[in-house]
Amino acid sequence: MPMPAFETVVIAYRAEQAHSRMVAERCASLLSKAGCRVLQGPAGPQDNPYPHFLEATGGRIDLAIVLGGDGSILAAARYLAAVDVPILAVNVGGHLGFLTQPPEVLGGRYWERLLAGEWELEKRMMLQAALTGPPPLPEEQPYFCLNEFCLKPASEMRLTSIILELAVDGEIIDQIHGDGLLVSTPTGSTSYTVAANGPIIAPSLQAITITPICPLSLSSRPVVLPATGTIEVSPLRDPDLNIKLWSDGAFAAPVHPCQTVRIEVARHPTRLLILEEDHSYFRTLREKLKWAGTRIQAERDPECLLPPQNYP
Repeated sequence: MPMPAFETVVIAYRAEQAHSRMVAERCASLLSKAGCRVLQGPAGPQDNPYPHFLEATGGRIDLAIVLGGDGSILAAARYLAAVDVPILAVNVGGHLGFLTQPPEVLGGRYWERLLAGEWELEKRMMLQAALTGPPPLPEEQPYFCLNEFCLKPASEMRLTSIILELAVDGEIIDQIHGDGLLVSTPTGSTSYTVAANGPIIAPSLQAITITPICPLSLSSRPVVLPATGTIEVSPLRDPDLNIKLWSDGAFAAPVHPCQTVRIEVARHPTRLLILEEDHSYFRTLREKLKWAGTRIQAERDPECLLPPQNYP
């Protein structure tokens, strides 16, 4: 077996799934035999292994293997991107899996390529957010996301609409009245943003998409901006004082009156380790969104397959 390309590896598996834990233990055994130091732990709504991983290693982690779906990868990215840890995302018990590779990459020739360092890194842009204004302000800032930040009310009693003022590089561009607002990365364009009728953005682009959630005006439309700008969102109307900032679907902080959420590109991207030789973003879209050849079964006209002819 080739010498491993990693000294310290952490493995996060889905806390509620016995199969995910079994796969993690098998990976840990193989890595230990190859000479790697391995730490593993459960991840889920009630379990967060990443602070322990970072403390136990001093942040010196060569690889993180994350077993689960997209939610598992998003949680890992929020903690590991800042210390430049490559993430091998494997769909073990997940659902859609836009960010993951199939379980087959954990065996055979793929495993040999992993230990030999024969893989590619795919960098995905992240966003960071911080609250400014009068207290109380969160102590642990900034917040990070790989998919999107969301501002929307969370009330137990009723559904309320809010008004948010949106500014880019200090210039006010809109006041959005509706259910909330999404500020997303290209990676996040296939998540909440596409469900809110926003555009799909190729992950190789450096762009930020701003998408209103159910706006009460037909003129409030999604906007795509260069990733060099600074976005500021301030609540103008919040009758129940329930506006919250959410990061990749997880609660980040309450947003109080007169406070502003400042969003910009994070310094560190997420690094996804790719083992598939034929890895394709557009194939993922075709398979997950049931595009051409999956949802519609149509064949190309045979005459279109003939060599091009020279016409006079």
